[in-house]
Amino acid sequence: MGSVQAQTNPANIKVDDLTDAQIEQYVKRAELMGYSESQLDGFARAQGVSAVEAQKLKDRLQKIKRNKQQSKNLDTRQQSGNAATGRQVNGAAQPDSLRNKKSLQDSLRIDENKLKVFGSDLFKNSEITFEPNLRMATPSSYIIGPDDEILLDISGDNEASYKLPVSPDGNITVEYVGKIAVSGLSVAAAKNKIQQRLSGTYPAIRSGNTQIDVNIGNIRTIRITLTGAATKPGTYSLPSLATVFNALYAAGGPGENGTYRKIQVIRNNQVVTTIDLYDFLANGIQRGNIRLQDQDIIHIPVYGSRVQFEGEVKRPAIFETVSGESLLDLVKYAGGFSEDAYTAKIKVLQKTDKERSVKDIYADQFADYSPKAGDQFIVEPILERFANRVSILGAVFRPGLYGMEPGMTLKQLLEQADGLREDAFLERGIINRLRADNTAELINFNVREVLAGTTADIPLKREDKVEIASIFDLRDEYKFTVQGEVRLPGDFPFASNATLGDLIQKAGGLNEAAKNARIEIARRLKNRDVTDPSSSQTIQIDIKDGIVSDLTVELQPYDVITVLGDAGFRTQRQVKIEGEVLFPGIYTISREDERISDIIKRAGGLTSYAYTEGASLKRTGVSKLKAEEKKEKERLKKEMAKDSIDEVETEDEFEKETTTVNANAKNSALAKVSQQQGASTTEIEPSDLVGIELNKILATPYQRGDLLVLDGDIIRVPKELETVKVMGEVLNPNNVVYVKGKSLKYYVNQAGGFTDNALKKRVFVQYANGAVKGKSGGYPEVKPGAEIMVPKRAPREKMNVQAWVGLGTGIASLAAIIVSLLR
Repeated sequence: MGSVQAQTNPANIKVDDLTDAQIEQYVKRAELMGYSESQLDGFARAQGVSAVEAQKLKDRLQKIKRNKQQSKNLDTRQQSGNAATGRQVNGAAQPDSLRNKKSLQDSLRIDENKLKVFGSDLFKNSEITFEPNLRMATPSSYIIGPDDEILLDISGDNEASYKLPVSPDGNITVEYVGKIAVSGLSVAAAKNKIQQRLSGTYPAIRSGNTQIDVNIGNIRTIRITLTGAATKPGTYSLPSLATVFNALYAAGGPGENGTYRKIQVIRNNQVVTTIDLYDFLANGIQRGNIRLQDQDIIHIPVYGSRVQFEGEVKRPAIFETVSGESLLDLVKYAGGFSEDAYTAKIKVLQKTDKERSVKDIYADQFADYSPKAGDQFIVEPILERFANRVSILGAVFRPGLYGMEPGMTLKQLLEQADGLREDAFLERGIINRLRADNTAELINFNVREVLAGTTADIPLKREDKVEIASIFDLRDEYKFTVQGEVRLPGDFPFASNATLGDLIQKAGGLNEAAKNARIEIARRLKNRDVTDPSSSQTIQIDIKDGIVSDLTVELQPYDVITVLGDAGFRTQRQVKIEGEVLFPGIYTISREDERISDIIKRAGGLTSYAYTEGASLKRTGVSKLKAEEKKEKERLKKEMAKDSIDEVETEDEFEKETTTVNANAKNSALAKVSQQQGASTTEIEPSDLVGIELNKILATPYQRGDLLVLDGDIIRVPKELETVKVMGEVLNPNNVVYVKGKSLKYYVNQAGGFTDNALKKRVFVQYANGAVKGKSGGYPEVKPGAEIMVPKRAPREKMNVQAWVGLGTGIASLAAIIVSLLR
């Protein structure tokens, strides 16, 4: 099923088919239209959802809320998610619904340490190193100094290449030319000087037939000093291509009190440039980022003025201001307002000489207000309310939210909702209205008269919620019930003029078992005489050769149609015989009075290895019942798991309660024994084995014990068994070899003997044929294939002090009564 909003007809919503996300989406839609969670069922009913589905919707919402509360995860990601949906106040996440209730005191208590200085992460980010590119072509403005390496290439009529180090005195030595002073020259100036000196040795340079190229090879290292409020002030060795940003990164940038707006580069005791890092942080422009020279000093003064900017801005932080900047500039540094910002004004908390003050700065004053040191600017969120919202629900073609225009009336709203549906209840509509003090008020009106104009139209107000009921909402949910011998029994929605033939067709037609039977229609009695004992009216209709005598009977709401079966109709019923018979297999019951001896005879009789005392009959009809019960328990388990995680027991515990401990009758008997002794027992499923005595059945057929066979019966005739199984409270439960004539104690001893918890007087034996025998005067006889079961003694609770005191008090009271009687 798609989105809930995509439901063209809300009456078709099936809550069981909706996901949790769709349920929450539906709730949000209801909240948007002014309905709280407690009013969710009313919202659903107003949209045409049936009463049953509306209650399911409310129940599902409660389950979702409980499951969410119980599955809280305290890891960092969820905490971050919670913080993202609220606002940090004193380090705690506040939900959006409370943001508009924050008082000025809440704003004043904001932890200043939560806000970072704008730009403080720039030089701490390992992904931004500002390292100079040492593999690029040497800039022509680069100043050559000692320890640089000059790459001189001569090409054309003359070919030569030289690597010329610059000596400490600033000279390079060129073959056939001699020393040339290049220190302090730019690369471009050095090239001109070298070319002029080489032209005397290489005349082709003058004619242009020989060219020279000058580049820097290995560059030298320069020493730069950072002073002032740097994170790590000191002297740093950097490549000679380094810029101011390279040096700031090496020193960790400005410190806690360092300025970001007026960083100075001092060369030869003069300030050669001042850098404002906000140009780079806000706009990405590296204005003033000059190339450094040896012995340059970078000085970071302390900041002059800082302000805080928080609330509904995209980049809340602590900002440094300089002279001439306005509040509008700060809004730009903060990335502008967020989508939820109240932009009409900004609240500023100022510091005076004695105390703090509060001031509101309106939008037209942003460009004129000059921030002052210590100002705390707060951008508040817009109000969680609508200035012109009205809504309409129920039997209209387009229910939902609408914008209220000036002078808008009820009739105009109905027209905007594309009018009323055909099922609209025209006698009464309701307007849910909020008074000035936010208390609720209900205004009822006659829908028919408002549309006809015979009653004055009603002017609407903000947050009005109009409800137009459907006629189906104001009456019980009519239905028909079809049961019995039809292919698709069940409940069907009511429709006027529906006949018996229509409902039989909707139920898939008659089964073969109803070919010669009849139909009963049970109808509710109305205006019944209280002295009349009748509880319903019954209409009988005959079926002959599959033809219903009257299909035109008109049905009424809540009619129950029961298609009865034909007593003479029978489907093939089968039994299975296994084991030591001549022809084992599946046999179809040929007569109603067919018995076990008849099936054995049809199977060719027993083989010479048959052990008749161990033969058994399994009634699978009991197994089918158990399977249905187990299926129902599984359904209940899943329902419990949805209701509450805490209410669901562990899987092992549930298995103890809902599954069979053993499919044999010994466990059923053991459970009864333990229950009689006061022990706590698990739920035991009934056994599906029937104890039979095949030797007696075959000796005297058609007597008592020779049972009629039923559909699904399984007859097993085993070979002679040679072991006895010992289970329960023995030291070593196992299979013991059968020894003719040995007593029950013999087999218990072979299994290690009784445990301390054994309930010896309740020991019982289940024989191979399914019969069970308990201790009566003595231990029962043991036969081949038998299973000995030793139950567990119920635990005895120790009496505490209070119990002993109570017992003593009771005895003393009894003694006092006896003494008084004797006197």
